[in-house]
Amino acid sequence: MPINLTERAATEVKTIIADQKLEAEKTFLRVGVKGGGCSGFSYTLDLTESRMEQDEEFDVHGVKVICDPKSQIYLDGVQVDFKDEVMGRGFVFNNPNATSTCGCGSSFSA
Repeated sequence: MPINLTERAATEVKTIIADQKLEAEKTFLRVGVKGGGCSGFSYTLDLTESRMEQDEEFDVHGVKVICDPKSQIYLDGVQVDFKDEVMGRGFVFNNPNATSTCGCGSSFSA
């Protein structure tokens, strides 16, 4: 799977979709990267009902994940997890393509 969500991350995405009263059948989790951040690229996560023709689509634990081809280059093999710990909660990326990451884990270089 080019982009993988852990079961914990998928459960959190489904919870957010339900809390925001979005239609699960029409809602995608867009995973991507954009230029910026302290290491060069930042990860992006977004819930959307819009899917572009060139987007790759994956079903991961019942979540429809989409990714544009430019981001896919940097995210191939990435695992997205969800942590809920004393020091904070949020989505965490484990990216085998990253050559370095920032201290907060929200940006990387490749």
